[in-house]
Amino acid sequence: MPSRRFIPSIVWAIIILVLMGLPGNYFPRMVSFWDWLSYDKLIHLFIFGIQVMLLMYGIRIQNLPKEKKLSNAIIIFISVTIFAGVTELLQSYVFIRRHGSIYDFLADVCGIIIGILIYYWLYLKKKKKSN
Repeated sequence: MPSRRFIPSIVWAIIILVLMGLPGNYFPRMVSFWDWLSYDKLIHLFIFGIQVMLLMYGIRIQNLPKEKKLSNAIIIFISVTIFAGVTELLQSYVFIRRHGSIYDFLADVCGIIIGILIYYWLYLKKKKKSN
């Protein structure tokens, strides 16, 4: 059974799968020059950024040595990146009226990286404040 500290990230992963599985006609279409930077890509950035931050928080509160936390952060990055790829494959081959996209995957990975950076920025800010 997963540790309680990972329950928020597991619930969030389920929410991601549900959102990614909704038919495309549930969401309004936006057509513009900035289509790549549409709200859709921002949603991808947001949901995968939150996912990685929840997992990083679950690792942080375990009081592991610093070296172990770094290797776990790398494992989290790889795991969430694979999860993002799987969601795009599911959209391409399983979910009805959905289409996977390399651009969506790239937005997912950008969200993962931004989530890690924001997490460490907040963590260092909090650590500096407590000293």
